[in-house]
Amino acid sequence: MRKVLIAFTIVALLLATAAPVTVAALEKPAFKLGNEVLLERFLHLIEGKNVGLVTNQTGVNSHGKKTIDALALDARVKLVALYGPEHGIDGKAVAGADVESYTHPILDIPVYSLYGATRRPTSAMLQGVDVMLFDIQDIRARSYTYISTMYYVMEAAKASGIPIVILDRPNPVGGEICEGPVLEDFTIGFVGIDNLPIAHGMTIGELARFFNRNIGADLHVVPMEGYTRDMIWQDTGLAWVPTSPMIPFIESAFGYNATGLGDGTGVHQADYF
Repeated sequence: MRKVLIAFTIVALLLATAAPVTVAALEKPAFKLGNEVLLERFLHLIEGKNVGLVTNQTGVNSHGKKTIDALALDARVKLVALYGPEHGIDGKAVAGADVESYTHPILDIPVYSLYGATRRPTSAMLQGVDVMLFDIQDIRARSYTYISTMYYVMEAAKASGIPIVILDRPNPVGGEICEGPVLEDFTIGFVGIDNLPIAHGMTIGELARFFNRNIGADLHVVPMEGYTRDMIWQDTGLAWVPTSPMIPFIESAFGYNATGLGDGTGVHQADYF
């Protein structure tokens, strides 16, 4: 009798602990990035068109596949040009260093630098492009220049009459907190592109919509699936891809809003944030 009671107790404990996990797993929607949703539900935005892609090493899907490769291998679209922000399309250039344009050695298409001779696409760089895509991971900091590059690309797309599609990505430190003073008009520049607080609390797609109040571009934001504002990076299940040489870990992104304030003083130049 005692053995039966022990066995019954063990089974009951296993069922009690396993049931909530199973239910939660069934209820939790699958998380997908904007670059995945693009090819599943928003292909009409780029199908049959010449595509220009603004991206870097962070432009990967949830399985680590580069957006560059996904588009280059998809017969439904034609990838005709790449554009890289600060640190270059591979994310290896040091902060503030000019990056040169070149021809992609495999795809044989131009890789235009937007952090060198110019920080915004010229009309020549956009020639032959039907639609612009933007797929870069931000870290929620006003001074992080990838969002400034997006602003300039949106302006250039507007001037050239080209639609721009932003592939949404998570705010890695969460979207529930906005902190710090809002930038005033007279201080706006490349390291502070708009009237944002230090920690803006938005995803890259939300930022694009905010910027577009001033720009008026033909803007389309491809949403994520399974994302909520209370999520931080660790909740997404995604592997962290260093967004720049000094942000090698997700923990670096959490500290950047504070340590980034030392930019220009030398205080920020430590081993890593």
